[in-house]
Amino acid sequence: MTYIIDEWNLALCAIVTVAMQFTFFLIACTCKFDKVTDFAGGTNFVVLAVLSFFMAQTYATRQIMVTVCIVVWGIRLSGYLLYRIIKIGEDKRFDDKRENCLAFAGFWTFQAVWVFTVSLPVIMINAEHNAMVRDYWTAMDIVGLVLFVLGLLCEAVADQSKFMFRNNPVNKGKWCDTGLWKISRHPNYFGEILLWIGIFIISTSVLYKGEWAAVLSPIFISAILLFLSGIPLLEKKADERYYTNEAYVAYKNRTSVLIPLPPACYGCLPHPLKCLFCCEFPLYDNKGDASEKITITKDLEGESKPSEGAERV
Repeated sequence: MTYIIDEWNLALCAIVTVAMQFTFFLIACTCKFDKVTDFAGGTNFVVLAVLSFFMAQTYATRQIMVTVCIVVWGIRLSGYLLYRIIKIGEDKRFDDKRENCLAFAGFWTFQAVWVFTVSLPVIMINAEHNAMVRDYWTAMDIVGLVLFVLGLLCEAVADQSKFMFRNNPVNKGKWCDTGLWKISRHPNYFGEILLWIGIFIISTSVLYKGEWAAVLSPIFISAILLFLSGIPLLEKKADERYYTNEAYVAYKNRTSVLIPLPPACYGCLPHPLKCLFCCEFPLYDNKGDASEKITITKDLEGESKPSEGAERV
């Protein structure tokens, strides 16, 4: 009976996720705008946490703690992202998808998979049969909660400092290197990964057999940010924009890509160690692409520029 209830919980959460993302997709596709994209993702996490919590109706301490954590994180992140996109106007990630319904639908489908997979530890913790499993604070609960709080603070502080930096006219055309951005090129992503690792660690206090599939949560969020739509895209964009700036090259060489570390220490590490222990993967080095882009741009400018004889005429 327990497994039937678990399957029903998972199925209902999956159905709610698909329904919610599909609804927002219809709004975004019909109106051809992307202001609700990140908001839909963040609030979906909150909906699943609250839904799974009240479905069980067991209200165990661990369930209350985790649900509150996700609600606080989800409301802060979705609210911040919504406010930011309203100020910016449009999300450039969708410049090639906004007019293409199928491509746009592909993104929203992926977002539904992302929300559901990353939410697995929360759904497992909130399951009715897990309410009385170790109904006391374990070492894993404490470690997980500490990591979640540290991750949440890191993400929130990083987001706020970068937002303030970009809204200062003096910093126009510059990259953010203030606050946590002095010791990490992506401290907000570090916080995001850390807090979900924390939630998974909390869930290990109650996981049983097949429920260990919840480990997909930190793996999935880490893979997305490290190899897909997170750091690779932002690193490529920054390299193309600041490649010729020696100060930026120096900043990139001495600043950890993800894990906050003192620049003096990180800058002295050989590249193999940076790659192995600090996630400084080769795909983040876009100097060749940036150089090629600059060369092509110059060639095009040269072709479009009139010759001296033509100018005199």
